[in-house]
Amino acid sequence: MTIQKAASPAHTVAGFGFRSPATQASLEQALDQLIAEYGPIDRLAAAHSMLPLVQALGSARNISVISVADAALPSATTLTHSAYSLREKGTGSVAEAVALLAAGQGARLLGPRTVSNDRKATAAVATTAAQGVG
Repeated sequence: MTIQKAASPAHTVAGFGFRSPATQASLEQALDQLIAEYGPIDRLAAAHSMLPLVQALGSARNISVISVADAALPSATTLTHSAYSLREKGTGSVAEAVALLAAGQGARLLGPRTVSNDRKATAAVATTAAQGVG
């Protein structure tokens, strides 16, 4: 008889990056783009220095929010590379880095970041693969 552990479900995390003039509406619109493309989002994430606006969005949408240390951002390998993000935060994309770091070990981006219609915010989604049986 073989005993199998139940597979751990995959989860998706939307990470955000934005400039100071961004509003909650900017983030909402970017999140809606991600949901339309990738489906439901389990958690939101932001760099610690950018947390309050994302917390407001999480509260409005009833989605928990993960804080990522700003110092960790350069450690994530991103798909896109913004000169502004590199200069300000040391990473090619804050949204992509935050999503990857918040999703945890083995996470992968589902695609490059998306940009809000007002161009003030970016968002990206990362997922952890479901853990195998065994």
